[in-house]
Amino acid sequence: MHHNDKLSLKRIDRITRDRLVPARYRASEPVTVTAWEVPGEPVRFEDAASQEFAPFDVGTAWGRPWGTVWFHVTGDVPPEWLETPVTSVELCVDLGFDSSQPGFQAEALVYRPDGSIVKAIEPRNATVPVEAAHLDLYIEAAGNPSVAGQFTFEPTPLGDAATAGTEPIYQLRQCELKLLDRQVWELEQDVWALRGLVDQLDPQRTRHARVLAALGRAVDALDPDDVAGTAPHARAQLADVLAAPAAASSHVVYATGHAHIDSAWLWPVRETVRKVARTFANVLDLIDRDDDFVFAASSAQQYAWMKQYYPRLFARIADAVRSGRFVPVGGMWVESDTNMPGSEALARQFIEGKRFFIEEFGVEPLDVWLPDSFGYSGALPQIITEAGSRWFLTQKISWNETNRMPHHTFLWEGIDGTRVFTHFPPVDTYTAELSAAELARAERQFAEKAEASMSLVPFGWGDGGGGPTREMIAAARRTADLEGSPKVRLASPEQFFRDAEAEYRHPPVWSGELYLEYHRGTYSAQARTKRGNRRCEHLLRAAELWATLATVRVEAEYPTERLRSLWQTVLLQQFHDILPGTSIAWVHQEAERTYARVERELHEIITAALSALAGPGDLALTANAAPVTLGGVAAMGAAVAPPAPVIEPRPVGDEWVFEHPRTIWTIDARGIVVGGRDRDAARELVAASHPLGVLQLFRDTPRDWDAWNIDHEDFALVTELLDVDVIGVSDDGAGLVVTRTFGASRVEQEYRVDGETGALDVTVRVDWHERQRMLKLAFPLQLRAERAESEIQFGHIARDVHANTTWDAAKFETVAHRWIRLAEGDYGVAIANDSSYGHDVHRPGGAAGGRTTTARVTLVRAPLFPDPQADQGAHEFRVSIAPGADVGAAVHHGFRLNLPPVALRGGAQIESALSVEGAGVIVEAVKLADDGSGDVIVRVYEGFGTARSADLRPGFAWTKVAQVDLLERTVGGEAIVRSVEGAVTVRLRAFQLTTLRFAR
Repeated sequence: MHHNDKLSLKRIDRITRDRLVPARYRASEPVTVTAWEVPGEPVRFEDAASQEFAPFDVGTAWGRPWGTVWFHVTGDVPPEWLETPVTSVELCVDLGFDSSQPGFQAEALVYRPDGSIVKAIEPRNATVPVEAAHLDLYIEAAGNPSVAGQFTFEPTPLGDAATAGTEPIYQLRQCELKLLDRQVWELEQDVWALRGLVDQLDPQRTRHARVLAALGRAVDALDPDDVAGTAPHARAQLADVLAAPAAASSHVVYATGHAHIDSAWLWPVRETVRKVARTFANVLDLIDRDDDFVFAASSAQQYAWMKQYYPRLFARIADAVRSGRFVPVGGMWVESDTNMPGSEALARQFIEGKRFFIEEFGVEPLDVWLPDSFGYSGALPQIITEAGSRWFLTQKISWNETNRMPHHTFLWEGIDGTRVFTHFPPVDTYTAELSAAELARAERQFAEKAEASMSLVPFGWGDGGGGPTREMIAAARRTADLEGSPKVRLASPEQFFRDAEAEYRHPPVWSGELYLEYHRGTYSAQARTKRGNRRCEHLLRAAELWATLATVRVEAEYPTERLRSLWQTVLLQQFHDILPGTSIAWVHQEAERTYARVERELHEIITAALSALAGPGDLALTANAAPVTLGGVAAMGAAVAPPAPVIEPRPVGDEWVFEHPRTIWTIDARGIVVGGRDRDAARELVAASHPLGVLQLFRDTPRDWDAWNIDHEDFALVTELLDVDVIGVSDDGAGLVVTRTFGASRVEQEYRVDGETGALDVTVRVDWHERQRMLKLAFPLQLRAERAESEIQFGHIARDVHANTTWDAAKFETVAHRWIRLAEGDYGVAIANDSSYGHDVHRPGGAAGGRTTTARVTLVRAPLFPDPQADQGAHEFRVSIAPGADVGAAVHHGFRLNLPPVALRGGAQIESALSVEGAGVIVEAVKLADDGSGDVIVRVYEGFGTARSADLRPGFAWTKVAQVDLLERTVGGEAIVRSVEGAVTVRLRAFQLTTLRFAR
């Protein structure tokens, strides 16, 4: 850029900052402020308005951390203000905002005396329109502390109400009436748009020179002593350059108003409810003032909160939805994590989300909107399609730290071959301001520009809410058709997807998971939250199964609403900052209490249903809710179980040996596995130099994003825990217990051998008091596996063990559900778990390392931010290693650990709910239809990875069967081959999911 151009820009910036912006308001007028501090948790408007308010001066401190203060603001507008045609009256409030992004500090909601909501007050949206001569408003101000700080990731006590403190942390800096000069404000927006454009234009091109010259003429036309009077003349100097149209080949940006609101994160769930109300109120105010503005919001849960807590606001939302201005997107209950929720749970995110939008608004979103989740399961394309949706959007893959995603608009192919039209906005943000820099970046980075011309930009303050502002809409107006800029069109996501799909007929294909090369620590942080999720998912499965059988066989009442409420509770906890373990202490403490309550309720439902099915009596029964035979009891039934074989450890010298007809396991005096022989295959799995079952302690000091990240460098900083305090046989004689202490912690490993299969079960009980450490359980195997198969939703995914490419090397920590499997040719070993998700699979170093494959299960971490007490205390994990395991055996062990049979007493055995003749077809759910018809829904999938047929024999009366989608609507699928009395034959593709509806 020429030296004179730089001087011109400095002059323009100085006059804008020092003269134009301060002239935005012509005059100000004080108001009267009184206040009442809520003594505890937030209260309703009606309760607050009836309290006694005390005088409160501007400049006074307010707001203890997480506290609420209600301000009552009254005053009179000077009569002459109401007579000026080019001005507007506003209440301007500064709660003590800092300069950082909205959503991470104080904010407020403004009410009229009748309890109706006006809008919110946010750091970048701190004005309230005043349209009457007398001002009378109530302001509910939230003293939310800035847990984030400046994202330096310093430990802070602010995330726990018990340690956050009680002293005020904010100061009411401003609360006054102001007279806005609309011409000055419009000039500000003109200058902002064009000044940003100058920075994106080539200084050697004509357009740069002309825009810069126009800005110079505008500031020359502006009289510093009469900005209001000369603003129209200054605007006239910019009219020509603002009117110059964009090139015909310009990129087209579909700008969608948005406010990504984390359903919990650096604030508790209860505060999210208020954040949603504030943001949605802001949006409704903009909709009332702008005819073209369109806003998209996901998460049925957030709408449900508005219906429950803010019914009048919800009615306004419903009206805006009907007019097409407020657009429900995503079709999910929350923007969940997609790596860790189980099969049925991820399906229920769509079922519950879509049902809410259909029932409340008559609207069914066809897009899936997940801008911020931490990677995307390869099962998701099929789940999206089975839910009746067509499109997928994410932004998070732009955070990859190693490889750049090669596409922005593409077909995403899942593990079963289903493809979904997908967009990854090249703007690289879901909180855009529609600045010139953002728009230029969207065009510059768009990978498909040779064949496609459009991308989507979500604009509006997000994460902690706030939403779009009037300034952002003004920017959209000025860049709608502006030379040197992409064209901007205010539009809904559906408009974008329909147009993009029509334009780009043959997009490239991305196959498999969308692995995020970042935030790998989310598979393991906050282990108790993850255990609660895993446990509740399996109990929900059992509760629905037994309740369905009790209804269809003995006419017990099906607990429809109770089950739906429990599902919705668990689905909320799967939000992408709760289940991943990346929220403040308050959130995870609440999640653990919630899981405990859900477990209690589900046990009640299960007990009642089983009692009804078995009837009175003293027969000792074992109920098996799993879709595989366990403990000699058939799948999904209850029977008198045969005695379970018990394999006891016996001392041999200074070692201990478990001997099973299928396996022999040897544990030495250090309490680690030095021998593991598969008798059937005549294979020794343990090399002398690489024992199994070793607990490994790693340093865990990521460069940033503590709870989120694991850095590969820390994998080299490992200590093996080999010192033994005590080793001996358990009280019942069937286990070998090893106790160790390290640092400030104590760990107990208990080895047992499953009498039925010969698998070695390792239970780890740890009293964990480390900081910035990570504990893994290692299984080096004398087995050369090229790939590791990991269970995900409705199937499994195979990942290369080697690190030949940067894409493979980046997957140094991966996610799995109940099991992983390593295979050498047709021989495999399964490693199952009951509550862990994080794994790493690699070949050890050294000359002989190429003949060994090591799998490690990540048990527990200890990050300091955002919860400095994360994972402290007691944990229990169960991991099993099963030699000679095919995929079917891996599935079996996954259910054995996660859904063990339960004992009961009754008068009769319970016939299986559904028998499956043909391996590989796995029953995921048995439940009653959601429409109250009494029909039975059975969800199955092919789990082994190859097309197959199977006969299903329901254990209940039925008249006909139909293939349906996840919302239980009949579809023209081809899974049902034939249906005869008593049996249904299905033929499924590899990893195909299908849902069957049995009419009764």
